[in-house]
Amino acid sequence: MRGVLNTIRPRYLLARGLARALSAGRRRERSLLLSAATIYAQDWGWPVLPGAVAGRERCACPRPDCPTPGAHPYDPPLLAATTDSRMVRWWWRQHPDAPLVLATGGPVSAVSLPASAGARVLEYFDALRIRTGPVIATPTRYVMLVAPYTMQELAELLIAQEWVPTSLRYHGSGGYVVLPPSRTGAGVLRWAREPVPGPGVDGVPWLPSVSDLMGALVAASAAVPDGARLAY
Repeated sequence: MRGVLNTIRPRYLLARGLARALSAGRRRERSLLLSAATIYAQDWGWPVLPGAVAGRERCACPRPDCPTPGAHPYDPPLLAATTDSRMVRWWWRQHPDAPLVLATGGPVSAVSLPASAGARVLEYFDALRIRTGPVIATPTRYVMLVAPYTMQELAELLIAQEWVPTSLRYHGSGGYVVLPPSRTGAGVLRWAREPVPGPGVDGVPWLPSVSDLMGALVAASAAVPDGARLAY
């Protein structure tokens, strides 16, 4: 009997230690989400809101077949996005695991493309010393944050291209993207390029013009089409 107990006890202690480590890791992750949300809203003036939490099985939204679990707004809706730090802190205290959703089209817009194409185009930009702004890496896509653009400006840029692949997507007015360090149903988001403060803007990240990047993004996306299905 003593031998059996001696075998079980180390396993029990290991399991308990692992549970404590996972719990501590979860607390750190929640703290990072709250800190990041506060910085985005309060320090950078980016309107954010909590997204739908995604578990291993499904998204917290009502759709059982949600194509982007954890990578979209649900409750509150996108129009509730704010830079009010008090509201932001309240939201993430109520929903500490919620992903960080950025409403685009105000101070920030974005363009996204498949992850393999995104990695290639970053190498291309680096080789030519073309400066990019913050770039988000999701498990399936790269999201490049850019300065705000109008639909007319975007249309003129796209008309100038011979062909625009469906795998290249645009996040302007009325759109959104999910920010690191959010966890979605597909995995954890990270910065492929960290936000870098612009000159004399009190730490607010510098954003490039979409016109400076569009040609290369179209060329890179054309090589990796991913159809019409929205993935994140």
